[in-house]
Amino acid sequence: MGEPMARSLRRAGYDVVATVHRRREALERLRADGVAEAADPAALAQEADAVILCVPDAPQVEKALFGPRGVAQGARRGLLAIDMSTISPVASRGFAERLAQLGVDFVDAPVSGGPARAADGTLTIMAGASPEAFARAEPLLRAMGTPHHLGPVGMGETVKLVNQIIIANVMIANVEGLVFAKRAGADVGAVRDVLASATASNYILAQWLPKTWLAGKFDGGFALDLLRKDLAAALDAARAAKYPMPATALAYQLYTTRSAEGDGALDYSAIVKSYEWNTGEQAASGRSGQERRGQ
Repeated sequence: MGEPMARSLRRAGYDVVATVHRRREALERLRADGVAEAADPAALAQEADAVILCVPDAPQVEKALFGPRGVAQGARRGLLAIDMSTISPVASRGFAERLAQLGVDFVDAPVSGGPARAADGTLTIMAGASPEAFARAEPLLRAMGTPHHLGPVGMGETVKLVNQIIIANVMIANVEGLVFAKRAGADVGAVRDVLASATASNYILAQWLPKTWLAGKFDGGFALDLLRKDLAAALDAARAAKYPMPATALAYQLYTTRSAEGDGALDYSAIVKSYEWNTGEQAASGRSGQERRGQ
């Protein structure tokens, strides 16, 4: 996600400096597009007006911000830190408090839209920040998509997790229903056509599944393990708020089971493989439920 987002900032006329998180390949491609390189997050913070992070989870955000040669080591008072990762709002508020002691403003701004919308600068951006910090961040965020200021720090992550809670559960409902129809002998394509104008119509059924499970593939899309990580963050925030989420807890366990089967890097529609296994039908992996039971 960070690579196309950096390109969007370049197209908008910003000078962009980047540093490696895990692999150099993306940075090398960005250098060819005019992005400069900093040795580490501390060096980047020393020369930047704003630092943007987009990494997998809270431990990586913590390392980038506060680890050896992290942003905090090079931060000047007045620096703006924008975290576009999807993490727990509890963690975001903690990071904001620690950065405030250094005179650094913090914005949590997770996104929805995936790599395709990151590439064309049309991401949906959910921001949590003080009004002053959001005003500073808004021009940068608009270069990457459409930002929505939803309240104080942590509220951007909260709303993003609402999105993840819903898509996780809706995906399960879709595949459970469609495998039920298939098991009963119905034509899945015909079922989809009917549901398109029924009350069960939804984006995942109409747009996502035809490109993944129903097309016989699970590559690309949104990795199941990333969604599982987001559900863990949502459950963490729910525990802090003393709010039970039984459906999401069950969804987390179902995706965890699929991940344990080795499908964590596949699109999260691969959850259907558990249902196909239960019915003994051919899964997209090419192995039947009966073959899997014999392992």
